[in-house]
Amino acid sequence: MKTLNASHATNTRKSTSFIKYFSIALLLATSCVCSAGSLSSVIDDFSDATNNSLGFPRQFLNDTVAGGGTTTEQSVSKGVISSKGEISPPRGQPGWASMVLLLDPQNQPQDASAFAGIRMLVKINSGNMSISANSTEITNFDYHAAPVAVAADGKFHEVKIPFTSMKRAWSEQTPINTKTLSSLSISAFGLQKTSFDFEVDEVSLYP
Repeated sequence: MKTLNASHATNTRKSTSFIKYFSIALLLATSCVCSAGSLSSVIDDFSDATNNSLGFPRQFLNDTVAGGGTTTEQSVSKGVISSKGEISPPRGQPGWASMVLLLDPQNQPQDASAFAGIRMLVKINSGNMSISANSTEITNFDYHAAPVAVAADGKFHEVKIPFTSMKRAWSEQTPINTKTLSSLSISAFGLQKTSFDFEVDEVSLYP
């Protein structure tokens, strides 16, 4: 029992560190963007090389801000973004690499309550992927998130993730307030060295 409890505590600390460092990096990245736009159902169709469909630059972050050695490479071609790399976690923490799609350039809350969840067209060739809906109400960095899993068959798959199915990792399970979202984050992650390779054709909100 002691061994199980110790393992649970270690995993909880790792999850806490991952969210904490990722969220701090997100705040630093978003602070430099200064143009505004309005929320629509299509968040990013990757028709632009650098900006999402709301007109805001995509942000790319990884665990190097926390001492990790993860490498990432992104490219946009014909309306599809490709993200690949090698997860190399910091000591005692999970490794991660994230793509942040801003809903507001100054990290201000946007009302997504007219929508039921997030829709993605995605191809996962290798590695683990998750998506989070980042609310300005969350102050301990434990955002609502969900895994994204599809067959590694070389094809794009439609995935719909209801907001109601998204969970916080270690905090009390509270409903997400969709009137206070400031960004969506697509993340590759791993507890040990591993590769990731995925492509995304579209990220949108569905009613």
